[in-house]
Amino acid sequence: MKELKSTRNIGISAHIDSGKTTLTERILYYAGKIHKIEEVRGGGSGATMDHMELEKEKGITITSAATSVYWKENKINIIDTPGHVDFTVEVERSLRVLDGAILILCAVAGVQSQSITVDRQMKRYNVPRVAFINKMDRMGSNPFKCIDDLRDKLGHNAIAMQIPIGEEENFKGIVDLITMKAIYNEGEKGDDLITKDIPDNLKEFAVEKRAEMLEAISMFDEALMEDLLEEREISEDKIHQAIWNGVNSLELTPVFMGSAFKNKAVQPLLDAICRYLPSPLEAKPAKAFEVGDQKTLVELKPDMDLPMVCLAFKITDEQFGQLTYVRIYQGTLKKGMNIYNSRTGKKLRVGRLVRMHSNDRQNIDVANAGDIIALIGVDCASGDTFCDDKIKVSLESMFIANPVISLAISPKDNDAATKMGKAISRFIKEDPTFKVRTDQESGETIISGMGELHLEIYIERMNREYEVELNIGAPQVNYREAITRKSPFDYTHKKQTGGSGQYACVIGDIEPLPFDVEGTEEFEFNNKVKGGNIPSEYISACEAGFKDVMNEGPLAAFPMIGIKVNLADGKYHDVDSSDMAFRICSRQAMKQAVRSAGAVILEPMMKVEVETPTEFQGAVIGDLSSRRGIIGGSEVRDDITVVLVTVPLSEMFGYSTALRSATQGKATFSMEFDSYAICPKHIQESVIEKRKDKLKEEE
Repeated sequence: MKELKSTRNIGISAHIDSGKTTLTERILYYAGKIHKIEEVRGGGSGATMDHMELEKEKGITITSAATSVYWKENKINIIDTPGHVDFTVEVERSLRVLDGAILILCAVAGVQSQSITVDRQMKRYNVPRVAFINKMDRMGSNPFKCIDDLRDKLGHNAIAMQIPIGEEENFKGIVDLITMKAIYNEGEKGDDLITKDIPDNLKEFAVEKRAEMLEAISMFDEALMEDLLEEREISEDKIHQAIWNGVNSLELTPVFMGSAFKNKAVQPLLDAICRYLPSPLEAKPAKAFEVGDQKTLVELKPDMDLPMVCLAFKITDEQFGQLTYVRIYQGTLKKGMNIYNSRTGKKLRVGRLVRMHSNDRQNIDVANAGDIIALIGVDCASGDTFCDDKIKVSLESMFIANPVISLAISPKDNDAATKMGKAISRFIKEDPTFKVRTDQESGETIISGMGELHLEIYIERMNREYEVELNIGAPQVNYREAITRKSPFDYTHKKQTGGSGQYACVIGDIEPLPFDVEGTEEFEFNNKVKGGNIPSEYISACEAGFKDVMNEGPLAAFPMIGIKVNLADGKYHDVDSSDMAFRICSRQAMKQAVRSAGAVILEPMMKVEVETPTEFQGAVIGDLSSRRGIIGGSEVRDDITVVLVTVPLSEMFGYSTALRSATQGKATFSMEFDSYAICPKHIQESVIEKRKDKLKEEE
């Protein structure tokens, strides 16, 4: 239990290029895990956590990587996650199994579009977090503007725990507002932490910020509030306890600052992780459903003597078999023990257990509740729950976003076709947001993902890892169809062919659900049938029949979203009614209703954030407007303008080249899915026409 109390499972999340991997590299160095600091970009062998060749070449994180370090008798399991929204599933599945997180912000840019996304993911899984304002040495850095951003844009109760000593390139260290001491890093790599008195020019400011901090955290500890009101001396222990209470109630975000690249103020952040983020014993208990009963919740306890339960949250296929990352929630996992996959009901034997350090692994014989380790050679899917034979439960899986972009790919020859099949089956298993289907008419393989970069990386990996040469079609937008008004249905299905026939009747209506709000159901079924007019055993067949029609809309055969079906009444026959009869009847009734429900084509809208030198602002905004962009605002930070805009995905293909040309290569942009919106009439007609032509060609 002592070891469990000193364990921390944390993730590092942020917008692209905020310094997640650089910070992780410094944590590994100061904790003694590595003895030489490598950089994300530049010479050397690349950052430890970016182990894929593609990551080193592009200077980005593509896949999350796990490691564990020891800091002052605390064991910290760390997962470094990607920043690009294309790899958002890596962040999603990591946060699903973590007890705490570090939200990193760039001291210059503050809260950016992807910061908002990772914050939403943290809130989805109720993950307590501390914030770290990185890149304090950069020109234009302003930590207090970042704190305002945290409050205004993310709704955090963000409170500075430190203030900087020096600004921009003169950033030298930090003042700790709890101890009221100045902390500097000295030595070639910042190994030595030197504590001194606060510089005279900062004393007044430090006193003011400490008073602000104490007032904010006193809300989480009555004893501290009393001491504050009665102007008694406040002990450090009480301050730490109040901050811990605030962080773990998800109502306080303590803010730390430093520069990972310049090796400044990383050690105080490590102290804060151990002090304020919860151990598995203190974290909110995980809950699981009993297998076969989605209503009975079982609370899992991080107790080594209870039956073992763990969740497979990430899978990678390697030449020596599948590597399955698992978080153990309860009990003990031992090498050689038998475990059950609660989804498939299959019994498996644990061959090898390993502790991961990026791409390296260390064999272990046993792992306990609260640990994050990996199994080798176990066949399963991402999100599966493993239990021992004394318990049968299933943990809730993670949220998986729908893909927004597709590409048609085809192998150049038969040999390539076999290799492509192997690559695709591996990638589907590893990444739940990577979808593949075969177009029935054309026989083409269609791959779908979260963005152009997402699919580009997988095509590149097929080429490198499997030596597959591919023909690649033009990117396709994943359009959807929806209805705009209520429409009734009243349909009777009768079929008499000698012997028992088929009879079913369904009456009700369909209505639109809002499709432009995150988290809205794509399909909702509301059973209002009274008095047994449709026997209860046929209701699920009715629901299945209505759902069948959602796959192809009436305008251009795109999948439909945002429909609520209200089944009000119906009729049945004692002999001729069956599941099949009600399913067929519901299918036809739905088709009848959809035709008169004002169907429209929806297109995916992307939230785009462009950072450009101010001199090019006019050209950038003009170009985005010509792409049917709706400008949401712009913000000037020194000589950089940040433009926020919502643009249809169909208009964003090849945008990176256009942006580079218009700004002499000086602007950057990030893009993520925002919502679906109704296509303008002329675009809708063009999409329907192209779709008809495509379907004709395939015939």
